[in-house]
Amino acid sequence: MQAQDNAVGQAGGQADGWAGQVALITGAGTGIGLGVARAFSDAGLALALTYRNEAQRAAVAAQFAAEGRPAPLFLPLDVTDRARWADVVAQTVAHFGALHVLVNNAGVSVFGNTDEASHADYDWIMGVNFGGVANGLVAALPAIKAASGKRSVVNVASMAAFLPGPQAGIYTASKFAVRGLTESLRYNLAPHGIGCALCCPALTRTNAWDSALKRPDAFGQSGFAPVSEAELRQFGTAFDAGMDPYEVGQKVFAGMARGDGLILTHPEFADDFREIYEASLAALPDEVAPPARLEIERLRRAAMAQAKAGIAVGLADLT
Repeated sequence: MQAQDNAVGQAGGQADGWAGQVALITGAGTGIGLGVARAFSDAGLALALTYRNEAQRAAVAAQFAAEGRPAPLFLPLDVTDRARWADVVAQTVAHFGALHVLVNNAGVSVFGNTDEASHADYDWIMGVNFGGVANGLVAALPAIKAASGKRSVVNVASMAAFLPGPQAGIYTASKFAVRGLTESLRYNLAPHGIGCALCCPALTRTNAWDSALKRPDAFGQSGFAPVSEAELRQFGTAFDAGMDPYEVGQKVFAGMARGDGLILTHPEFADDFREIYEASLAALPDEVAPPARLEIERLRRAAMAQAKAGIAVGLADLT
């Protein structure tokens, strides 16, 4: 409870400039998306929340009313639907007058041996987890660039963006892709004064484990073994030990408000990161690189530093 209280205080202390800004949050009908929505509401942001079914919308509306929060703008959205994305952004701007923050949160968690995966498995998981983020960026960035004041893009990935697993190959690939996209996009948005954060939560108290039970018919030709609902529900009990989504949301807001490029919400991964770091260093050849290559890498680092400082960088800066 102490960690959650600290997150509340930290977020509240950094809310200056964010109150009144407009945030569009995907997958906000449940789980982390809802936790982020509540934390952003604490900081005084106006909210447009996307959801997948009417039961989610009604439950969130009732919760916001019971907690005395301003009513959000609710917008149904399948993040793979590009035309609908355009409508959602247009409706948000029409309703509030601007859009300042995009939180790409919606995703699916599906497990199975990657060597058995079908095209449909790849198309579904990558289409939602990576394609949904890309669709959101294409639709929302023009409006965010046109707005004024504090602005940001937060792409919610997962600790799977750093830590692969034997049953989550495509899921892991999608989160690695979101990580790479976000870390590159950050340099492009800095000259516009727009923050860009990669958020990688770990085990959270959500129903993310049940994605396989909601698989769309269009992607029904799976190469994975048939899902045992009993086994899946047993796996889902692990999520009971997860962090409260509201606490995740508070940490997301605090990180965004600080301007962090990377938001890690869970503390239990020091050993994993140390192993990645040490294995990466050990894999480098023990030899001296030629001066011409060293100069190219010096220019790359200098260009990255310029971009991070808000100076636009082009190809000419890399040679």
